[in-house]
Amino acid sequence: MRVSDFDFDLPERLIALRPAEPRESARLLVVRPGQGLEDRRVGDLPGLLNAGDMLVLNDTRVLAAAFTGVRAPRAASPLERPQPLLGPKVGVNLHKRVGTNAWLAFVKGAKKIEAGDRLTLNGELGCLIAEKLADGEALLAFELEGAALDAAIAAHGTMPLPPYIAAKRPPDERDRSDYQTLLAAHDGSVAAPTAGLHFTAGLLEAVAARGVARETVTLHVGAGTFLPVKAEDTADHRMHPEFGRIDEATAARINARRAAGGRTVAVGTTSLRLLESAASPDGLVRPFAAETDIFITPGYRFRAVDALLTNFHLPRSTLFMLVSALAGADTMRAAYAHAIASGYRFYSYGDACLILPEPHERT
Repeated sequence: MRVSDFDFDLPERLIALRPAEPRESARLLVVRPGQGLEDRRVGDLPGLLNAGDMLVLNDTRVLAAAFTGVRAPRAASPLERPQPLLGPKVGVNLHKRVGTNAWLAFVKGAKKIEAGDRLTLNGELGCLIAEKLADGEALLAFELEGAALDAAIAAHGTMPLPPYIAAKRPPDERDRSDYQTLLAAHDGSVAAPTAGLHFTAGLLEAVAARGVARETVTLHVGAGTFLPVKAEDTADHRMHPEFGRIDEATAARINARRAAGGRTVAVGTTSLRLLESAASPDGLVRPFAAETDIFITPGYRFRAVDALLTNFHLPRSTLFMLVSALAGADTMRAAYAHAIASGYRFYSYGDACLILPEPHERT
């Protein structure tokens, strides 16, 4: 499929820079393929679900993993002009721990650095560019390690807001809570599972009172989620792998609820991708602890997920391809056109979409 088939025009004014307050006041577009669209609020979610259904949420926790790095001066040869006291600045987003003191990072302004350079991050953390990789990526070796490094990252880093927000305003203290879901429990993400941002304690209580079960799984979202699709054909795009975990007890409860006739409603594309990665061909969810690079496009046969609560996604993104696979490309193009015309707010801090396909026969 051509990536251009998933393009659309989005006015910049519809990019949300802050979440709705209160969270459940965000708008909710209900998409029932073949039945039309319905404009609701996230607070209406319990009434849109059936007793016996099950919400599956991602309980990953976002790391404060964004930094401004200042490169130390390089040693000058006798024929060169003296180096300035401070070198150039670069943007650094940590995205994957690969050792007790080592992280992979995406570096904005990577042309300014070379292997062997030293950086100071946010004026506090020292590290060495151990290796410069392709596509703006680098391997960083820190002076601290283990728990001490974790504590320093948490103390001195800032929340890694998506580029479409960070380009319009800097992250601030409010983002430390706004960009973290209520159920965040396991450190590891550099981006929030944003559909979960809509949930408050009151909404979760209302869902439970409806007779809807709740389960949590863990998928650590990588910075690759922000990278554009550069290929012209979807067959040529490769996803960045992300680590996910579903324990045996959780898998058993998910399977039992679905076997009893309840729908599995994934909260967010991260939960959906993990469930589908862990599912066997017969639709059973297996315990899972591995990396996944699953790429879902139209034509994919869903095994474990029946419905999806998600935000509105970028043009030409893998996530818009995913929702098009679940509801149908024509349905989602119409849904997004309606959302744009109706002033829905897009992306991480934006409004939500509930996709409820017709029940399909389960093998």
